[in-house]
Amino acid sequence: MPRALPPVALLLAALLAPLGFTTAADSTKPKAPGLGDPGQLTAIQVETGRLKDGVVQLSGRDAAQQIVVSGMYATGQTRDLSGKSAYEATPAGIVVVDSTGYVSPVAEGEATIKITAAPGIESSLKFKVTNLVHDLPINFANQITPVFTKYSCNGGGCHGKSGGQNGFRLSLLGFEPKEDFEYLVKEGRGRRIFPASPDQSLLLLKATARLPHGGGQRIEFDAPAYRVMKRWIEQGMPYGKETDPHVTHIEVQPTERLMERESTQQIVVVAHYSDGSTEDVTRTTQFDSNDTEMGEVSVTGLVTTGQLTGSVAVMARYQGHVGVFRATVPLGVAVGDLPKARNFIDETVQKKLKALGLPSSKVCDDPTFLRRVTVDLTGRLPSFEEVEQFLADQDPNKRDNLVNRLLDSTDYADYFANKWGAILRNKRRMDVEKPATFAFHDWIRTSLNENKPYDQFVREVLTASGEAGKNPPVGWYREVKDSSAQVEDTAQLFLGLRIQCARCHHHPFEKWSQQDYYGFAAFFSQVGRKKGMIQNEERIYHRRGVAQTTNPKTGQAVKPTGLGDKTLELTPDQDPRHYLADWMSQKDNPFFSKSLVNRYWKHFYGRGLVDPEDDMRVTNPASNPELLDALAKNFVDSGFDLKQLCRTIVSSTTYQLSAEPNEWNQDDKQNFSRYYRRASWHPCGAIA
Repeated sequence: MPRALPPVALLLAALLAPLGFTTAADSTKPKAPGLGDPGQLTAIQVETGRLKDGVVQLSGRDAAQQIVVSGMYATGQTRDLSGKSAYEATPAGIVVVDSTGYVSPVAEGEATIKITAAPGIESSLKFKVTNLVHDLPINFANQITPVFTKYSCNGGGCHGKSGGQNGFRLSLLGFEPKEDFEYLVKEGRGRRIFPASPDQSLLLLKATARLPHGGGQRIEFDAPAYRVMKRWIEQGMPYGKETDPHVTHIEVQPTERLMERESTQQIVVVAHYSDGSTEDVTRTTQFDSNDTEMGEVSVTGLVTTGQLTGSVAVMARYQGHVGVFRATVPLGVAVGDLPKARNFIDETVQKKLKALGLPSSKVCDDPTFLRRVTVDLTGRLPSFEEVEQFLADQDPNKRDNLVNRLLDSTDYADYFANKWGAILRNKRRMDVEKPATFAFHDWIRTSLNENKPYDQFVREVLTASGEAGKNPPVGWYREVKDSSAQVEDTAQLFLGLRIQCARCHHHPFEKWSQQDYYGFAAFFSQVGRKKGMIQNEERIYHRRGVAQTTNPKTGQAVKPTGLGDKTLELTPDQDPRHYLADWMSQKDNPFFSKSLVNRYWKHFYGRGLVDPEDDMRVTNPASNPELLDALAKNFVDSGFDLKQLCRTIVSSTTYQLSAEPNEWNQDDKQNFSRYYRRASWHPCGAIA
């Protein structure tokens, strides 16, 4: 017989239950089946990402290879068997392989590894080991710098911050290996390196905590990372030749996998070099999960899922290059009949819910919908008259009619003008700035009320010239005074990209380099300022000249270039901001429309398809990429119609689902199987 709850626990349960929370005593929730029984194992697939002519090449003493074994089952499921298979290398003494499938060279020669997953279910791989007798020279940038990144030595919280740590500095995330080489080998009269006895080098003594180290022990004595640094010192600390191959990109395998809850998946990261060679860099790659509740990843690339249902992305970063592994974790419940789909949003969301086996909540009742959509579209609660009229209405299309009335009202423009005013930094610091501030707000409100196309709205802001009294969008330039602010605001607000990091170094989570940053900054290089007719007011104008900026690292002149696009050649009479607006509003622009629809999705659902909504990057993928693409295409096809976007979202069944969870979707936070509760505020400041 279960023990009775104490009075305090009963009170807590009573208070939390209406809000959708449960207490520890609520243990009646059934266990979801997940992927279910996979059935009989029928075959295995072995992946290395480096098979060439049927052989895996291990060249050099630091070479290694992670084997990924995937089991193919009778039900069509695929599961990772890398840590559950048996490995046998013949002949012995050429390579060794551990229980996880990690292969290391021992002697030069050829060997075959037999992989057995079950009786009669086996495969094999051929390996060729070379360049052990003749030690290959180590390239500092290719082999030493990644060690510092892997173990966070050059991170922003350690030696990679601007002033370094305890007298030792490294470039942030190793983006300047030449500087790192100077710090290690020449700074402090070379006291960090001891070529006569490499094991006694300060670099290795501190990293292994054999001498006191504020960062604690980072690597094990005689571990692969230790051995490569020791060999580098033994070789006389070479930097490498300019002609040495460099990494062009990395590849993560597998790229995507359907996984059971609380299961594992080994991934392998392969670096591709400029000379066509490849190398397994799994053990020197830095991994990060974008949702640690959904899944975590070890330093060896082993992904472990949690109890939640949905998708998780694991970022792999190596030498400024990034790759992503995505895992989808299904609940596995029989979904049955879902609420009727009303548009493409519902079709896409329900497609994923069926794939996940995640039943949705029911459609909310009329009073709930009335309150929800009125708050979300107008920022106020429905009036008593509106409630009476709506509840008495017997028209089957009354919800759509309500949406149209709200969007046609001035309340919609008033509410969203406040939101856009905050986004565009419309504020006053002194009383003399009142006219410009109110003029900018009125322009935003009028644009929304008239349903000005979004691409035109953004163009008028970015290309604004003159004084705020005559051309209100100039008000944006009051707060973004220098080119860096203009670049970073434009990228974050209108493209959903946080490129601030690329101002000083290669972006740690993206492909954007300093060259990309200053190519984008060149669009604002001709923005001029003069004193206006009113105190504290400036006049913005196009300053004729060559449109270009200078990369401070290289000293190279950089001309206007859209992110990932071609460089433009403009005459001194051409204002580059107009060409920026042209590039942004192109139908095939990969950022512009996606950024806006994701921002609006966040407004209506409390969470973006990409979250945070202004941090859209390959290493932070959308929870439903197909839906994001469909929304963006629909928005472009509508002529960048903001009201139509709002109408499409709030008219969907997905938006109209109840916030009351069923027995399965209470923990769902990214698949929109129910409406997510959130605090709403009306203009009086009281919680609604």
